[in-house]
Amino acid sequence: MTLSQTEFAFVSTLVRKEASIVLAPGKEYLVEARLIPVARAVGAANVNEFLAELQRRPDPANQRKIIDALTTNETSWFRDREPFAALTDVVLPELIKARSATRKVRFWSGASSSGQEAYSLAITLQEALPAGWSYEIVGTDISTVMVKRAETAEYSQVEVNRGLPASQLVQYFERAGAHWRITSQLRKNVSFKLMNLTAPLPAMQPFDVIFMRNVLIYFDVATKRTVLQNVAKLLRPDGWLFLGAAETTIGIDDNYERVAAGRTSAYRVRTGVPAGATRRG
Repeated sequence: MTLSQTEFAFVSTLVRKEASIVLAPGKEYLVEARLIPVARAVGAANVNEFLAELQRRPDPANQRKIIDALTTNETSWFRDREPFAALTDVVLPELIKARSATRKVRFWSGASSSGQEAYSLAITLQEALPAGWSYEIVGTDISTVMVKRAETAEYSQVEVNRGLPASQLVQYFERAGAHWRITSQLRKNVSFKLMNLTAPLPAMQPFDVIFMRNVLIYFDVATKRTVLQNVAKLLRPDGWLFLGAAETTIGIDDNYERVAAGRTSAYRVRTGVPAGATRRG
């Protein structure tokens, strides 16, 4: 069975309202495929029956399951590599000089999915920071399922095979039955929380580096601008913002400037721009 126009419109409206994700026409097959396991789990015969019942009797828990199912959670260890190389070669040497008084850095993984990016950052910092330095990493995601998964810090053999060097698997993981678990040494520096980037952000201490990769691509321009403005308020004046390869602040919010960072690029708030400024590109 395929989704009707009415059913697709219902899901699209829900996802846009709750997560600001735009589902354009043509995504009906994707939506149905993602919702089949959800429908089965709640005892519905198919997706059409599941959605019909949800429209008759709204259920926040089942609506949350739709959001979780349709949130893209593609991830891997040290994804795209170059941003992590830029951290080691460019960003951290600069931060080590600038933070010599406190000897501490704070990172934010803004779309942390099941945790691989946040823990990849932890491994990078563990290996690159001088002795005596500390770090804190906050991972956030809109999916309750992904936040819980990240907190467990357990991964299957297939998952650890996706981008994780064997030497780091041995050093930073321990066996947990058929899975691998991040060691407590890394877990103590990483925390996760549920967060909708398009809603007013909770109070947080500013960050030295923010990874906000491969999330803006799902928003319209107005929402991208809102997210970037909110992020700027949480980025230290000399901090660094990393976006996905297909993402940019150019033409959206020119309070940022793009700068070279090794073989990739990052974004920094322009000097003299006050927090929360709304100048547009």
